[in-house]
Amino acid sequence: MGSADSKLNFRKAVIQLTTKTQPVEATDDAFWDQFWADTATSVQDVFALVPAAEIRAVREESPSNLATLCYKAVEKLVQGAESGCHSEKERQIVLNCSRLLTRVLPYIFEDPDWRGFFWSTVPGAGRGGGEDDDENARPLAESLLLAIADLLFCPDFTVQSHRRSTVDSAEDIHSLDSCEYIWEAGVGFAHSPQPNYIHDMNRMELLKLLLTCFSEAMYLPPAPDSSSINPWVQFFCSTENRHALPLFTSLLNTVCAYDPVGYGIPYNHLLFSDYREPLVEEAAQVLIVTLDHDSATSASPTVDGTTTGTAMDDADPPGPENLFVNYLSRIHREEDFQFILKGIARLLSNPLLQTYLPNSTKKIQFHQELLVLFWKLCDFNKKFLFFVLKSSDVLDILVPILYFLNDARADQSRVGLMHIGVFILLLLSGERNFGVRLNKPYSVRVPMDIPVFTGTHADLLIVVFHKIITSGHQRLQPLFDCLLTIVVNVSPYLKSLSMVAANKLLHLLEAFSTTWFLFSAAQNHHLVFFLLEVFNNIIQYQFDGNSNLVYAIIRKRSVFHQLANLPTDPPAIHKALQRRRRPPEPLSRAGSQEGASMEGSRPAVPAEPGTLKTSLVATPGIDKLTEKSQVSEDGTLRSLESAPQQSSAEDSPATEEPSQAWREQRRLSSASASGQWSPTSEWILSWKSKLPLQTIMRLLQVLVPQVEKICIDKGLTDESEILRFLQHGTLVGLLPVPHPILIRKYQANSGTAMWFRTYMWGVIYLRNVDPPVWYDTDVKLFEIQRV
Repeated sequence: MGSADSKLNFRKAVIQLTTKTQPVEATDDAFWDQFWADTATSVQDVFALVPAAEIRAVREESPSNLATLCYKAVEKLVQGAESGCHSEKERQIVLNCSRLLTRVLPYIFEDPDWRGFFWSTVPGAGRGGGEDDDENARPLAESLLLAIADLLFCPDFTVQSHRRSTVDSAEDIHSLDSCEYIWEAGVGFAHSPQPNYIHDMNRMELLKLLLTCFSEAMYLPPAPDSSSINPWVQFFCSTENRHALPLFTSLLNTVCAYDPVGYGIPYNHLLFSDYREPLVEEAAQVLIVTLDHDSATSASPTVDGTTTGTAMDDADPPGPENLFVNYLSRIHREEDFQFILKGIARLLSNPLLQTYLPNSTKKIQFHQELLVLFWKLCDFNKKFLFFVLKSSDVLDILVPILYFLNDARADQSRVGLMHIGVFILLLLSGERNFGVRLNKPYSVRVPMDIPVFTGTHADLLIVVFHKIITSGHQRLQPLFDCLLTIVVNVSPYLKSLSMVAANKLLHLLEAFSTTWFLFSAAQNHHLVFFLLEVFNNIIQYQFDGNSNLVYAIIRKRSVFHQLANLPTDPPAIHKALQRRRRPPEPLSRAGSQEGASMEGSRPAVPAEPGTLKTSLVATPGIDKLTEKSQVSEDGTLRSLESAPQQSSAEDSPATEEPSQAWREQRRLSSASASGQWSPTSEWILSWKSKLPLQTIMRLLQVLVPQVEKICIDKGLTDESEILRFLQHGTLVGLLPVPHPILIRKYQANSGTAMWFRTYMWGVIYLRNVDPPVWYDTDVKLFEIQRV
């Protein structure tokens, strides 16, 4: 039968279903088979031939027919899994049912009355079909999930058959050890099967259905406690699924082994269409959804350093119930870590290759899913995090992240990407090794819309952060605290900043310490505290190599004097706020000496009008997001959070923390009648007295006269001579006693867990456009907005 006839018959069946007012019996196979038995419709056809309005109409007007359709389609998948899908006809039926369920499921999820439907048992659907069999009948959802898992390891359908000849009996699907059929070499599996286009396409269709099953989460509003467990994921990742380990490994290896360049040959993708990419995308999306697990509320396995003969560490306690999270947290072999890290770095760098060898490789689009995966790996597997930071390989992750941050800074539709990039850098910056690695010279010249500089990866990070703060869009302001916390965390380890980066840091201080900025919002002064902490760390711990920064501080010394003499009287406050009555100005770029941008770079551009984006929940403030630790003499960290939070009056200035002013602020600042916050003299005094200026003032007191003397003596206007003097100068014994180094480490919390859930599902919603699985359904987890 031709494809046109096939579509026509399928459409006729759909019309019959929508027009029937009477329930159709489940036993009426002649009717139900029309939907899957003799049709060959692509998933795109199914979406076109089953319009949303008709699915909703059946749901409202003849619910029993919709229920029977779902039940019969699941039954066909179960039968296919039982039999092993040996004939072409059986495989076609499985694919048709899979496409139909992918189309219908979102409309079941959007209606709260239907939400329990898949978790109920269907009468008469017991194992043997007898009446007394109903007790041990599985809920429909479980039957569906187990069938999908079986079908994903079905010889000659989704995996290569190991049969030597056709004479042997078919491999029995029940005795088959799916660990021998893992899809790709990598973690825990050494054999790379021959690529097979048909198998990849079949896997992709089944994974799309699996992702659709998991997507019930999109139809529930964001819960403040984030503990709502997705029952589909919970069951699929439990011991009930005998394929959990091989499937987890197959998904992880398929993603990490993917090479979009095409067997390492540039431009190869222009000759061969790459059928692997859609499977890799689907695998990445399924993987991150199965790993949606709030680590803040669960016991994770301890790292006990034991090594066993398996790919998974047999750490005790057993860890989370979710086996995918459990397996991920127990990977421990060096070669497995290397494989994962190399794979993710290769894929994240792909868009950068595009810029200096255009079209040489296929441009992949799933970097956001990869960033979520990388986050999960670091969050759930501390051994992996330490491995990443053990060598300069971490820079292969850092550079692409900085590229994405810089590229997306003006684009409102990519706020989520900005957040996850910053979260990953915050997580990494809590480890001393990250700061140390940043000292490696930056020589890769990825064309980026930033000033040209010669220096290290630390310089790159500072220059990009400056660009985000001074020329990103307004919605990024909540990230400023995070960006500066990262710089504070790495600052004690930075051996030598370039002049470009030093000037950028001082330009930020200049912009953040204007009175109108300091007085215009309750938390703005925190940004000044963070920057002063950066300067103090570098002066106290890395003075020797940082003559550029010291010179920049001397040149801009007036900024520090202004801060020390910040006015606190009501007329001055009033005058500063008069400036605020004008439209709020972006941070001035004057005085930041923007050099020419790198050659070949494209400026960051705003989103095209009409671009779709999904809303995100608010992220916790930096005091909730991080926990303060002090670095001891021997380099170990001591948490400062365990002591009950006392009033901050007796705190030593060294550990003074802007967040303590938060609690005071409401008390000290008068909220005006309109409910708008306004600053008071007491409020300004409460934090002005704690500005950590002693070290810098002492440095200026000692060095400024010496520098001025050189200039007078030698009639100098040339900075190189001054820099040479500063390079050989020393402040040993002249500075206050070094303060302890404070690190603010990311800490898991339910606020970020909820943020990740909304972000991840938003990405999946927007990226699945062909077919548009969730488009125009009533999702509740986020709003769909147009820029």
